[in-house]
Amino acid sequence: MSTTRPYPPGSPEPSGASGVSAGRQVRSLSFDDRSGVVPLARDFARQALYAWGWMPAATADRRAAAEDVLLVVSELVTNACLHAEGPDRMELTCDNKVIRIKVSDRGTGQPAPRTPHRAGRPGGHGMFIVQRLCLDWGVVRTPGVAGKTVWAELGAPA
Repeated sequence: MSTTRPYPPGSPEPSGASGVSAGRQVRSLSFDDRSGVVPLARDFARQALYAWGWMPAATADRRAAAEDVLLVVSELVTNACLHAEGPDRMELTCDNKVIRIKVSDRGTGQPAPRTPHRAGRPGGHGMFIVQRLCLDWGVVRTPGVAGKTVWAELGAPA
């Protein structure tokens, strides 16, 4: 479900910081007018998951959790391509409990699951998938700045 919180719980507002602090690990990717941004984002996320010990997965549950992260990355970046001018930046933050994905773009639209959701019809499933897989998600807008950041949180594997 989309939240009214302007940023993920337990996280400061997006700041652009990168690195490791207080048990949190952060990686960010600037797209800088690159092509092939969806596979680029997935590869970047996969490398982060390996670095953070989510992959290789020792159990089916851990493998499913990592695949869910990659799917949500794909959906958020694809939405930025389809409904905005493409993504500007992606940030991944991991702590012991959750992984947060943030995708920034210059779009003015408001992402939302399409209702009613029609499973048998093509298209329109992106935010429905995000809603189903994630603990929470939302949109951050900075007054006076064009665009938005769409964020999503997934639970760390047990």
